[in-house]
Amino acid sequence: MNYIFIFLLLISFICAIFNGTMSDTINGILKSSQKAVEISFSLIGIMAFWLGIVNIAKNSGLVELFSKLIKKPLLKIFPDLKENNNAISNIALNISANALGLMNAATPFGIKAMEDMQGKNEKKDQATNSMCTFLAINTAGFQIVPAVVIAILSANGMQNPTQIIIPTLIVTSIAFISALFFSKILERVFK
Repeated sequence: MNYIFIFLLLISFICAIFNGTMSDTINGILKSSQKAVEISFSLIGIMAFWLGIVNIAKNSGLVELFSKLIKKPLLKIFPDLKENNNAISNIALNISANALGLMNAATPFGIKAMEDMQGKNEKKDQATNSMCTFLAINTAGFQIVPAVVIAILSANGMQNPTQIIIPTLIVTSIAFISALFFSKILERVFK
């Protein structure tokens, strides 16, 4: 990936030299760098806010309640994890954090869920169907509140950044259902 990025930068500079727009290119880089720092600082605020909300939800038992609510449907999606309660709990917490748009908070739960599933895996060099299904739905990234995207839009001056909630909910729902559907189809094909 680094090589691709370096290649793109070199091509940009070469084109800027030949077009005589090197000063515009340098100014664009400096303005973009400044904007990146501004966005980063606004993301710190929104991430701190949402992580605080999740922490309150965790301490109040709300996350556990939500995890219990989605545990039964998750056992239908992951039938071979009935005896692996830790994996199901971590999957539920991962999906809960993703639904709130907190990808960074969801990552530790996702890693722990994969570790729990790998611990029960008989073929250590091969992913189980549950691992593949979890990876697919986690990658689809179902979100109810896209907190990070709202923060980026807000930092860029959008008047109503929350207007993306409904379209995001629709698109991520379709992606989640598609990932689950194709995962279950491929699970039967590659038995």
